[in-house]
Amino acid sequence: MDDVRILRWPQQSSEADELAASGTPRLLLVEPDADPPVISDWRADWVRLPADERDVAARVLGLTHRLRPVDRPRVDDHDRLVFAGEWVALSPIEARLMSVLSVHYEAVVTLEQLCEHGWDEAPRLNALRVHLTRLRRRLDPLGLELRTVRSKGFVLQPTVPNPS
Repeated sequence: MDDVRILRWPQQSSEADELAASGTPRLLLVEPDADPPVISDWRADWVRLPADERDVAARVLGLTHRLRPVDRPRVDDHDRLVFAGEWVALSPIEARLMSVLSVHYEAVVTLEQLCEHGWDEAPRLNALRVHLTRLRRRLDPLGLELRTVRSKGFVLQPTVPNPS
């Protein structure tokens, strides 16, 4: 991945166009009296001068994060949940539940969807709760968590650090 290039706008607009054509990430420092660029490329951003050094650094960091490939959890053919180079073994029911959760990574999965994928026959809600509790424990070493969305369902997401 290329480093983020920092250019002055509008003075270096032709270089910005060349970098855009090559797919190079770039941050444009917009002069105080210049019109800002219209940017539709997710590999570019801008900030108006004078800009605090922290604001520029935050924009560069934001571009860097957007450019990283997103690692998504997945269930492999051996009923292992694989994420970020690590894995944990799952029971067959847990693997079926985790398959639907990982496909909808960071989105809400309803109880109905989980029940539909977890069992051939209609499960009892208590059985689903037991399996979700076990899954929560298995997710922790991978840096994942299963969050409850009250009256809606569940979200599989990266572990949110405690602010303490």
